[in-house]
Amino acid sequence: MALTYKTRRRLSLLILLVGLPLYIIVAVNVVGLFDRPPIWLELLVYVGLGILWALPFKAVFKGIGQADPEAPQDRDE
Repeated sequence: MALTYKTRRRLSLLILLVGLPLYIIVAVNVVGLFDRPPIWLELLVYVGLGILWALPFKAVFKGIGQADPEAPQDRDE
């Protein structure tokens, strides 16, 4: 089942406003369970986690910044 443009827009907004802050909180708490690693390793872990969260949502975010492809086109000639 393909999601419509409007549904993908709403879902992406929900992911960014609710899901991403929750993911950040969980990631920081999980990394905080271990002894603090060297700064370069900690940076590498956070960069990796920052990329990792977006991979499952790639299909949702694709094309969201473009105009609605399902909207009627206004042709002024």
